[in-house]
Amino acid sequence: MPAAERVLLRSVTMWLLLQSILLLASCLRSAAAFPVGCYPSEEEGLKTFRCSNARLTEVPRDIPNDTNKLYLDSNRIPFLPRDAFQDLPLLLELDLSHNAIASVESGAFRGLAEHLHSLDLSSNRLVSVSKDAFSNLKAKVNLSNNPWLCDCRLQELIRTVDLAAGSSAGIVCDSSAQEEHVGKAFLQVIADTDFCNVYKKTTDIAMLVTMFGWFAMVISYLVYYVRQNQEDARRHLEYLKSLPSKQRRSEESSTISTVV
Repeated sequence: MPAAERVLLRSVTMWLLLQSILLLASCLRSAAAFPVGCYPSEEEGLKTFRCSNARLTEVPRDIPNDTNKLYLDSNRIPFLPRDAFQDLPLLLELDLSHNAIASVESGAFRGLAEHLHSLDLSSNRLVSVSKDAFSNLKAKVNLSNNPWLCDCRLQELIRTVDLAAGSSAGIVCDSSAQEEHVGKAFLQVIADTDFCNVYKKTTDIAMLVTMFGWFAMVISYLVYYVRQNQEDARRHLEYLKSLPSKQRRSEESSTISTVV
């Protein structure tokens, strides 16, 4: 083999080896960027990122921003902060079930309103969540198997979100101001009870009681003031009677003028 061909073959071989090393280093660097137990894949043509059972205590930060399906189920995540998923504009499905989520900040799902069509928050520790946390979200939401406090706040939340099919029966009252509601499906309870109307009536009654209390105090003060003035006037008149007649007339005229 001519020397020129050997040099060319050696150069091509070295170039291919270098490219292979660079590709391997890139793959290792990408893998190292993901939390332990998390990996990307492709399912039914959709880019998927799985972190199931990865012992996570927070939402990972290095999720590929072209992810379509994100699985964060069966971890130890305790709450969802504001803008937790803002860098995932193409996200279609989000599974957060079987965590320890007890708090969802307003704006936690900011940026997902247009594309997200499935959100699973079942089997967490949600007791009470503001409806603002799900503002403008069009996804089907699963809120079942959480220790809900049944009140006006939950009623407003249920009216705001679009519940996933078959999940409403799993939204059960774990606690309530009325003991007979505990253990019942929330939709069954609100068929007979309007929590927000009850709250409004209670607030109105409290305001009326407060206003009546202030009114009673004002009346009591006026009665006391009038009686006190009458007593002072009576004492003064008795004093005037004890004076000589000329001086008494003068002082009576002065007293009458003062009273008038």
